[in-house]
Amino acid sequence: MKKLLDLLSTKEIYPLVGVKLNAKNSILLDFTAKNEDLSTLDISSTPLFDEYVFGQLDAANKQFGIGGYLEPRAIYHRSEVFGKDDQERRSLHLGVDIWTKAGQPIYAPLLGRVHSFQNNEGYGNYGPTIILQHQCEGVNFFSLYGHLSNTDLHGLEVGQTVHPGQEFAHIGPFPENGDWPPHLHFQLIMDLGDHWGDYPGVCAPKDLDFYHNNCPDPGVLLGMDKF
Repeated sequence: MKKLLDLLSTKEIYPLVGVKLNAKNSILLDFTAKNEDLSTLDISSTPLFDEYVFGQLDAANKQFGIGGYLEPRAIYHRSEVFGKDDQERRSLHLGVDIWTKAGQPIYAPLLGRVHSFQNNEGYGNYGPTIILQHQCEGVNFFSLYGHLSNTDLHGLEVGQTVHPGQEFAHIGPFPENGDWPPHLHFQLIMDLGDHWGDYPGVCAPKDLDFYHNNCPDPGVLLGMDKF
């Protein structure tokens, strides 16, 4: 994992949303239990959740909201996709989210090919999802893009080459995006195993060691300045 991150830090990366994310256009959105707003917000209602997210962006006059890697989230009880039992419930976010308006183009950060794709239907799931496979100086890895538009899967072919900077997907609207306020879930994966068009984007605390090693911090491919 460290070798991959070191290699990627030396590569020219095309920004996922076409521009670098920084304090001028983005804010960090807190979805942990420390955010007291969540205790009174009915996040089971996607329209109300959407109103909250974009109210935060509008109030800050920003285009993008960033949701953090390994953030211990307090929002996944909205869907049984993440488990029912407290010990098994998945709550640690394994990717980075970019919350912004539906239709926002997504660009390939570097050369890859389409490994797999599918519509992961269901309330709280990924909705339309694309997984790209990459090689970097002999190191094989994958990038996952979740909560896309249904139309992004039309005409897509396994093995199809995706070039750096190519517009290949779009942030989808709810409910087709898994019934979430519009955002991209972006994740790096070292070993995809037998997964096809899907991979856990959230893990239970008891499984953190495995997923932390298998899903490195995707920030290096976000085209994001520190802020």
